[in-house]
Amino acid sequence: MWTDDVVARLTELWNQGKSASEISRALGNGITRNAVVGKAHRLGLKSRPSPIVRDTSCSILELNDRMCKWPIGHPGERDFHFCGRRSQPAMPYCDEHAEQAYQPGTSMQEMEYRRRASYR
Repeated sequence: MWTDDVVARLTELWNQGKSASEISRALGNGITRNAVVGKAHRLGLKSRPSPIVRDTSCSILELNDRMCKWPIGHPGERDFHFCGRRSQPAMPYCDEHAEQAYQPGTSMQEMEYRRRASYR
């Protein structure tokens, strides 16, 4: 999966400022966005600001119940902040981040079927 050629291409695309999703698509071969992020981190490639960052730079002290609480960046870094856009009613995230946070789960019936199938 991570041949020298693939690592070289990842590094090249990363340095061009491509997003992890764009790099994943360019590399193909089942390499996911998360795999790209992990490999870039292990290679020590320079971190970049999140592409989700908009005009807000909301700190924890500025958050209220109507603001998106999606963390952006790493808590130990100087530019760490929260999204701060308007959240969905009765939810902690804006539309975009709620879509990322709440993925459809496996039904209880499916989980029970898988559990029983594993004993056969």
